[in-house]
Amino acid sequence: MAVKRVRFTFPENLIREPIIYRLGHEFQVITNVRMADVDEKTGWVVLELEGEPDEIERSIAWAQERGVRVDPVTGDVVEG
Repeated sequence: MAVKRVRFTFPENLIREPIIYRLGHEFQVITNVRMADVDEKTGWVVLELEGEPDEIERSIAWAQERGVRVDPVTGDVVEG
């Protein structure tokens, strides 16, 4: 098992979509929300994804295909 921390930034059209829920169900990854700030028009979340490295990368690619911006997180600093 691997752990990867990323920041998802959602465009307005995806704020109400269950992206994180689907990520956990469609891929064999555990999603742990570490920080978040979401309102009606914008939102971001720092996620800790846990699972097989290939599944984590597939889940990230899937989110990006839907329009989610994904930035790496190292330590307590968000890059990007």
